[in-house]
Amino acid sequence: MIPVITRLDAPRLAAHREELADLLVAVVRGGSSLGFLADLDHARAAAWWDSLAPAVEEGSLALWASRAGDGRLDGTVSWYRESKPNGRHRAELRKLMVHPRARGRGAARALLTEAERAAARAGVLLLVLDTETGSGAEHVYRCAGWTEAGTIPDYATDPAGRLHPTTLFYKRLRPLM
Repeated sequence: MIPVITRLDAPRLAAHREELADLLVAVVRGGSSLGFLADLDHARAAAWWDSLAPAVEEGSLALWASRAGDGRLDGTVSWYRESKPNGRHRAELRKLMVHPRARGRGAARALLTEAERAAARAGVLLLVLDTETGSGAEHVYRCAGWTEAGTIPDYATDPAGRLHPTTLFYKRLRPLM
């Protein structure tokens, strides 16, 4: 079943913060490297989502959530538009995450497709991202037409605190009207 993708404005972000916090904790506990360590608890995860509200409100951060057929929130993705005058044509894709119970059902691809389309409609010409080298996410990005730009050794730790390299990807977009 194809997931339902919804853009989250600041009020929706606030309304769904508990579900979003549960998602983030589950994904990090599942081993995904999202900038958090394994000791992430619900309160800190909720506070992190709360910290995004100003950027969502002012429009520099675009955020989507995915719901499975059973109505549960099962994934998110966002992109942050560059604010420097010479980089307004690009955005950084951030935090594509899918709950471990929902993986392999198309949520990641649906979220990525929606984020790419919205970026193109917003006039973004280039999306960039980084992901843990060797992660399942690399396969998702390659299949979606992203281009590998290189690998940086010992870039970040996984949730257990072990250093891992990261792979940088980019995707050129065609503007949509």
